[in-house]
Amino acid sequence: MRFFVDQLQRNIQLPEHPMRIVSLVPSQTELLADLGLEEEVIGITKFCVHPGEWFRSKTRIGGTKTVNIELVRTLRPDLIIANKEENVKEQINALEAIAPVWVSDVNNINDALQMIESIGRITHKNTEAERLTARLKDDLAAMAQPKEKIRTAYLIWKDPYMAAGGDTFISDVLRLAGFENVLQSEPRYPSVTPEILREKETALVMLSSEPYPFKQKHVDELQAQLPGAKIICVDGEIFSWYGSRMKYMKDYIAQLRLS
Repeated sequence: MRFFVDQLQRNIQLPEHPMRIVSLVPSQTELLADLGLEEEVIGITKFCVHPGEWFRSKTRIGGTKTVNIELVRTLRPDLIIANKEENVKEQINALEAIAPVWVSDVNNINDALQMIESIGRITHKNTEAERLTARLKDDLAAMAQPKEKIRTAYLIWKDPYMAAGGDTFISDVLRLAGFENVLQSEPRYPSVTPEILREKETALVMLSSEPYPFKQKHVDELQAQLPGAKIICVDGEIFSWYGSRMKYMKDYIAQLRLS
């Protein structure tokens, strides 16, 4: 057995070589695939859409917040990988009676890089994880900062509108990409109104593709209420998936700045 500390600073005792892994987090499922753990991963959530082959072939154990505990039990995992924000604490507690649960807590870019390296260590994929983080660090360093940061709000939900606050991974990505989060002083995901966005002199509003599936009709609706701002739909995976999907961030942000 080996001992590790997860991102909640909990001591976790794991098998020497985890061979039956269940992932409860879409972005971390994709990471496990990129690390080469095809045989080891036996269960994923219904939201783990990348890679597509895994989505079609792996056992789906429910949603990120609606895990089928008994189904997980039948899979006999020796490692479950979860996330503080994505998953429900009570379900994590129940799953710990089945197998060790390693929990990530990602609130910024550095947390994400540490998570990748940690998962590499616990799955014996150190080399692959270090290679990935090295590439990501190079990409992030190469993202040129514009001289003027655009005052931006990033909306994740509708009815009510909810936005990314300053202590989120999304906000750190906005910062790195050269956008100024007008809700930087707010924690987590505050509710907002068009009036609040006007008061904050918001020049750009990003409507995420997830978790709420914003479409062009929502752009038009909000544009009527914020005629002085630019409203666009953006790829939520790029801004909120804190795993290997980060390798697409540099090119996407460069294209976004040109649009």
